[in-house]
Amino acid sequence: MIEHHIPKRLMTLAYTASVALMAGYAMWLYAMGDYRDLLIPTFMTMLLTSALLMHIGQGVKSYLPRIILLCGTYSVVLGAFYYQPQVSPIWLGLPITAAFVLLPLWAALLINIVVGPLWWLLPSVASAPPAIIVGYAALTLLLALPRWEHARRQALLRATDPNDSDCNAYHIDTLKERLHSEFQRAAMLNQQLAVLVLHLPQLDMAEEQFGHRAQSAMLGALCGEVNSRCRDHDVLGRADSATFWLVLPDTSESGALLVRERLQRALSQRVLVETGQLEARIAACLPCQTESFEHYIKRLETRGAALANV
Repeated sequence: MIEHHIPKRLMTLAYTASVALMAGYAMWLYAMGDYRDLLIPTFMTMLLTSALLMHIGQGVKSYLPRIILLCGTYSVVLGAFYYQPQVSPIWLGLPITAAFVLLPLWAALLINIVVGPLWWLLPSVASAPPAIIVGYAALTLLLALPRWEHARRQALLRATDPNDSDCNAYHIDTLKERLHSEFQRAAMLNQQLAVLVLHLPQLDMAEEQFGHRAQSAMLGALCGEVNSRCRDHDVLGRADSATFWLVLPDTSESGALLVRERLQRALSQRVLVETGQLEARIAACLPCQTESFEHYIKRLETRGAALANV
């Protein structure tokens, strides 16, 4: 229903914690002498370690390590119920929560609806009181409602305000993925790449003083000028609350400066009712020949911070 974004640092912490917990669980089973139960936790420790490495590495789709983490959660809980019938059914909440955290809303709902009846085939869950069924359904609804409400509000904003930023600019995680693909493509094909860093100093003030409509009008002005003066394959994304990156594939430094001048002139001519003349600070930033992608991202972030502090 909505594209699900989680900050990369938070996901790195989640993968690291999952590896540590799984390894600790395997060591605890070994210390307790439950050698029969060691197979699944040991295998999942290695699998989660590979998911962590995939997440940290470049060129891997972000959903692959998430699927591995989710499958690992289901496997461990299933193994615990199968080998240890005395385990409390309350642990069913762990895979339910993991599904809603790691997956989009529709996928999490589908998995919990399909897998839900299968849990009751396990002896330890089948013998649980009926209240567990009610708790399972209640937890699923409680986790789904906030995400559904957020999706409903976003859909309402898009229906009433066509200039909403989510309709025109990529999210920062998606933007970095697109930029990384263009970065690799430029390196392999020996092509040029440029990024314009745009900062709107009035953006945060517009929402605080005049409300969401004024902020949306400013964002709409930016997106409209970019759409009308840039190529179809140029990518605009929001780096933070008031800073944007405009990715210009196959563009030299002189070409990026020409685009910068056109945008600067066009945006300075836009006059909004609440905030007056639109102010935009724009800087061009090109990758060096031997520069890594991570260092280039840091330079873009530093350039955006410098524009914000002018």
